[in-house]
Amino acid sequence: MRFSKALILFTISALVISFAKAYDPSPLQDFCVAVGNLTDGVFVNGKFCKDPEQAKAEDFFYSGLNQAGNTDNKLKFSVTTVNVDQIPGLNTMGISLVRIDYAPYGQNPPHTHPRATEILVLVEGTLYVGFVSSNQDNNRLFAKVLNPGDVFVFPIGMIHFQVNIGKTPAVAFAGLGSQNAGVITIADTVFGSMPPISPEILAQAFQLDVNVVKDLEAKFKN
Repeated sequence: MRFSKALILFTISALVISFAKAYDPSPLQDFCVAVGNLTDGVFVNGKFCKDPEQAKAEDFFYSGLNQAGNTDNKLKFSVTTVNVDQIPGLNTMGISLVRIDYAPYGQNPPHTHPRATEILVLVEGTLYVGFVSSNQDNNRLFAKVLNPGDVFVFPIGMIHFQVNIGKTPAVAFAGLGSQNAGVITIADTVFGSMPPISPEILAQAFQLDVNVVKDLEAKFKN
């Protein structure tokens, strides 16, 4: 694969995010339950920082994004994440990245990042990508077909997706404006919650027969 061009394109993408206003240190976890006694609490919204004099090059390094992810799954895609858990030096920096691999006709299904805008650059293959705006904006679909070298932005919190519409594998890299962007996959979250959401509630919400909802919950059961 022609990674020299890919790295140049990704560097430009990363710089765009790094110069943009980062959303961190907004919440970096899904929730934070208050405690009355500090001894019962834990540090959140980031990580403890080591003594700067003890920092080393390895704290700012990750190797492996040249390796393809395993796309042998139902959705035929794989995400390799590089955030603060992989590079401790990203703590407080408000940026992270991912590599996404797609087998032919594979897809990264509709999902959101609650804490980050995403900027994606396609390196190989052909993708159909898009996001849906909020109810306030009448849920408009913004979608494009991407070819190698094309870039697309998914605004923070918007439901978005990517689908490989080609007959060959596709590879993309994406920068995210958070050290821990989080991900909420819509189908998994709605139909695979534990404990399950009442099928009657989801049947009314999605205007489906309750037996269809039960079947979906069985498919997405964790």
